[in-house]
Amino acid sequence: MPPRQPKSAAGKRTKLGLDLEASARDILAHIKGEKIFPTRRVVLPDDVDVKQIRAKVGMTQADFARAFHIELRTLQDWEQGRRKPDATTRAYLAVIQRNRTAVLEALNQ
Repeated sequence: MPPRQPKSAAGKRTKLGLDLEASARDILAHIKGEKIFPTRRVVLPDDVDVKQIRAKVGMTQADFARAFHIELRTLQDWEQGRRKPDATTRAYLAVIQRNRTAVLEALNQ
């Protein structure tokens, strides 16, 4: 089946549309085993020292919790060892540890 033609007034195809079509073709080729894409595996530590991360950025518990949108009680539980951050949170904390400024900018602070 040939590709559908656009129904725009000028009949022009946008770069975004062309990129989406190319991506769809790549996905189909990958599913069929015709194209292999590089993969990445991120390994997060099972344990993370939240108190050390917070101390490194020089913030109180209240300031850290407020700045990074974490419940204060949850942060306290992590630091006291009563609870452990899940994998997604450990990834978030790793980014905070590595580049706190970028996280704050992304959060628009």
